[in-house]
Amino acid sequence: MSYSRNKIAKNNLLFHIGLLTRHWRKVLDVEFQNCGLTEATWRPLLHLSHLGDGIRQKDLAASVGIEGPSMVRLVETLIAKGLVDRAEDSTDRRAKLLSLTDKGHSMVARIRETVLLREEQLLNIFTEDEVEQLAGFMERLESAVTDARRKGR
Repeated sequence: MSYSRNKIAKNNLLFHIGLLTRHWRKVLDVEFQNCGLTEATWRPLLHLSHLGDGIRQKDLAASVGIEGPSMVRLVETLIAKGLVDRAEDSTDRRAKLLSLTDKGHSMVARIRETVLLREEQLLNIFTEDEVEQLAGFMERLESAVTDARRKGR
C-alpha cells in the first residue's frame, strides 16, 4: 500500500508515533516504580550506560534532551540514590564527569531486561518478518528526521 503525502498528513502518522512513544514510556514507568525510578531517572541511566562512564554532564543532558539546570538536579537525585558518581574533569575543572556506580550498572541491567521483556510482549502481535520490516521503516524514518534536523527544516 502506498501512502501519498496528503494521506500521511491526514493520518498524522508522526504525531501517532510520538503518542505511542509517550504511552510506551508510561508502561515502563509503572514497571520501574517499584525500583524507585521514574522516566526522569531511568532514561538518563540508560543514556549514561550507552554513552559510557566518564561522560560530561552537559553531554548527557544533550543526549537525554534536557537543559543543564534540570540535569544538575537530576544528577543530584541519581547520586543520592547511589546510582551515579560525579567527578571533576582533570582537563576542565568546570566540567563534571559522570559514571555509573556498581549499583547503577546493576540497575541498568535490570532496566534493560524489563524493557526487552515488555518489548517482546508488545511486539508478539507481529511476525518476525513484520518486526524486521518495522525496524527497517523506523531506521529509514530516523535517518530522514536526522537529515531534516541537520538541514534546519
